[in-house]
Amino acid sequence: MKDLQIKKLYYSISEVSKMLGLEQYVLRYWETEFEQLRPQKNRAGNRIYTEKDIEIVKLIKRLTREDRYTIEGARQVMGTLVAENGTLREGALEEHLRQMKGGNGEQQPVNDTLQALRTALVELRSKL
Repeated sequence: MKDLQIKKLYYSISEVSKMLGLEQYVLRYWETEFEQLRPQKNRAGNRIYTEKDIEIVKLIKRLTREDRYTIEGARQVMGTLVAENGTLREGALEEHLRQMKGGNGEQQPVNDTLQALRTALVELRSKL
């Protein structure tokens, strides 16, 4: 018989931590840095995460760990991707990813960007 998973309404911080491979202290820290991440607390004072909160954590994780944004940079991107009601705007992430891609459809390596900046700075210095 198939093991059907029942979706929960709320998840504890330890469940979210295991689910996403993050330490609990990282989740608590991100709460202080990102206004979009505000899990509720139950009567005992424990954090309870909804599916919406988990999606926001996944986005923050992607921005900081995979896309290598600083906290400040990820905060700015989050401001453009998350609507006022705290949900991810429809198509916002896809649009952001398209903007990050180079002409060949692949993400530009950081070295290419730094090389272009270096070239521009050398030209500017020669004009001065």
